[in-house]
Amino acid sequence: MTNLTLRSRQDADLPTLWRWLHGEENPEWMRWDGPYFASKPQPMSYEAYLEKAQTVAHSPDRQIIALNGECIGMVTRYEEAPAGGGWWELGIVIYDPQHWGGGLGRQALRQWTARTFQETDAHVITLTTWSGNERLIRSAQSAGYHECARIPEARHWQGRRWDSVKLALLRRDWPQQ
Repeated sequence: MTNLTLRSRQDADLPTLWRWLHGEENPEWMRWDGPYFASKPQPMSYEAYLEKAQTVAHSPDRQIIALNGECIGMVTRYEEAPAGGGWWELGIVIYDPQHWGGGLGRQALRQWTARTFQETDAHVITLTTWSGNERLIRSAQSAGYHECARIPEARHWQGRRWDSVKLALLRRDWPQQ
């Protein structure tokens, strides 16, 4: 039985995070996480990463996705301006493709959504992706999110135009309410 949890980063997570953020050249997860943005993490030695990681303070808005205690990804959130307006944007990434396609992302998204509604004043939560990331779109929809915006051909990637897709969930529509 698998135990998927969201938790703060621990020192034991640093080798895994370094591998997926700086150690591998062109990891597969980056092909799906906004690949049309030019700014991507740069190669960095493990020692430099450890030094930098020690300066990053814990944030309740950035959590590790842990499978049976092992780091497999990360969830993030931030409040859209203006502060106090009740609109929060979430992000989710599972780094290793071996963990894709089995419902772990959907499970992590449901947990993160529940925590965001519990820990913030969120009235609406959104996720933004691109039409090529069908796995995330299906995962979000199965977690209760609905497509609320589609900007046609807004993203250019690998010689093709893709739609920008925004999915949303209102607090009143969250099934756990």
